[in-house]
Amino acid sequence: MAENRGVVYTGPGKVEVQAIDFPKLALGNRKLNHGVILKIVSTNICGSDQHMVRGRTTAPKGIVLGHEITGEVIEAGTDVEFIKVGDICSVPFNVACGRCRNCKEQKTGICLNVNPARPGGAYGYVDMGGWVGGQAEYVTVPYADFNLLKFPDRDQALAKIRDLTCLTDILPTGFHGAVSAGVGPGSTVYIAGAGPVGMAAAASARLLGAACVIVGDMNAERLAHAKKHGFEIVDIAKAAIPDQIEQILGVPEVDCAVDAVGFEASDGHGHEQPAVVLNDMMKVTRAGGAVGIPGLYVTEDPGAQEEAAKTGNLSLRLGLGWAKSLSFSTGQTPVLKYNRALMQAILWDRIAIADIVGVEVIRLDDAPRGYAAFDKGAAHKYVIDPHGMIPN
Repeated sequence: MAENRGVVYTGPGKVEVQAIDFPKLALGNRKLNHGVILKIVSTNICGSDQHMVRGRTTAPKGIVLGHEITGEVIEAGTDVEFIKVGDICSVPFNVACGRCRNCKEQKTGICLNVNPARPGGAYGYVDMGGWVGGQAEYVTVPYADFNLLKFPDRDQALAKIRDLTCLTDILPTGFHGAVSAGVGPGSTVYIAGAGPVGMAAAASARLLGAACVIVGDMNAERLAHAKKHGFEIVDIAKAAIPDQIEQILGVPEVDCAVDAVGFEASDGHGHEQPAVVLNDMMKVTRAGGAVGIPGLYVTEDPGAQEEAAKTGNLSLRLGLGWAKSLSFSTGQTPVLKYNRALMQAILWDRIAIADIVGVEVIRLDDAPRGYAAFDKGAAHKYVIDPHGMIPN
């Protein structure tokens, strides 16, 4: 049998590269004749992975991580009609059947058939259906004809793989956050969080025609990176966010806001407050505006400092949001809704997403180092190259 290795969660703060099973066209007793096996071209470390690695979820030890997968098809099931061996494809992080009511309504983040526990599935993630993660050398992808986005030209795809690898999650997630916040031509936008998803949201807002995009964080390296790429910045550790926005725009509010932080949020002084970003969004968004929330919020957070937050209950100023008639959009991004159009934007040089999110390519064996650096707030998006296929 062929060999396979993957990044395995071994306990809070620890990941290891270990030998894992070579993928099969099966999940337990379920035959996956509609699936394919991929040789991984690139697979990325995500902030959502970090939540598990920090011990902030109920993820079990031994889970193979990784939901941001781009790969080459090396085997196809008997029911696969349109995806062929040799195709290089982007894999949406959502596992979706393509057949249920939600999938038919483009709500692939809450597919009804791929997770017996609740709507929605994902690779290598706790409570998301048991699908094996793709921070590995090889992985299985089910419902291949529906899920996979085939790149039109192999050589072009490999030449642009640093950008195209972002199609699996962070670029559609950032774009979804901006779209659901109502960003359009002439908009003023506040993005909370200068990590990869926040930077992807900022780049998406620019692509959508925003007049001014402001990125907020308290990490100096990440703020400097955002400023280098032409975005306005606010340092939340230095002064009140509305005051800093007023210095930029002349008014203390924006048209649209995006939460790219999620439940591990803290105030500007290092105190964890899981609802602080959402409450800040309501303060700075104009009456009648909208807030996009691609940042992750969990149903169980055993590491929370607040007792209520351990079961996902947050101290949210919903009354303020109600009084201002704000709209909120939450949940997993339906990647398939956006990834083909965003692929075209990349291929036609409309968005230099790899530079904006700070892509840094590393080997599979360097994954633990990538996790450690990312956890410390490095202004990089770590992309794992298991087979040395990414050109220098």
